[in-house]
Amino acid sequence: MNANRKSDESVVPATSANNGATEALAEPAEERDSAKRNAEQTALHRTPSRIKSKSRGLHGVREAARTGSTLKFTALLHHVNEDCLTEAFFNLKKTAAVGIDGVTWHEYERDVESNIADLHDRIHRGAYRAMPSRRVWIPKPDGRQRPLGITSLEDKIVQQAVLWVLQSIYEQDFLGFSYGCRPGRSQHNALECARAWRLPAAE
Repeated sequence: MNANRKSDESVVPATSANNGATEALAEPAEERDSAKRNAEQTALHRTPSRIKSKSRGLHGVREAARTGSTLKFTALLHHVNEDCLTEAFFNLKKTAAVGIDGVTWHEYERDVESNIADLHDRIHRGAYRAMPSRRVWIPKPDGRQRPLGITSLEDKIVQQAVLWVLQSIYEQDFLGFSYGCRPGRSQHNALECARAWRLPAAE
């Protein structure tokens, strides 16, 4: 990371080991005029498209985090808006196990606009409360059981929306060769990078 708090370029060399692997590992390195971009963003009209709403709404947060190394973010809740919550809902796995609320993805979708509006209202009134996780036990090969907590549907929605907001800030601090707990990256990508550079494998 350099003095301007911009991530270094990815250290992953071009490789054809997996289709699209280079693109997945590459670190974005756009250089734009932030003042011009902010002006253009202000002129844009809002759209109900759930595909573009998140990236456009958090664009200013990403740019501020990228350029302001000492900046402290104190007002982020307004980014958890109805568009962001709706996109978070449609980003969930439709067949995931239900939580303690017993609500499935398809049941929530039947009146999704009303449900999201109510959830958004409770969040911004301070009335939203996360539910306890439903405890299930997963059998292990040695006969023991592993505890697993299943989150309720609305908690999953809120967690995903908040994750996107926080990622807009903290993703700017990672270097190109960072892989742990990052969107679109995994340990497999790290191993591929190590093989490409012929680094000795860790035992």
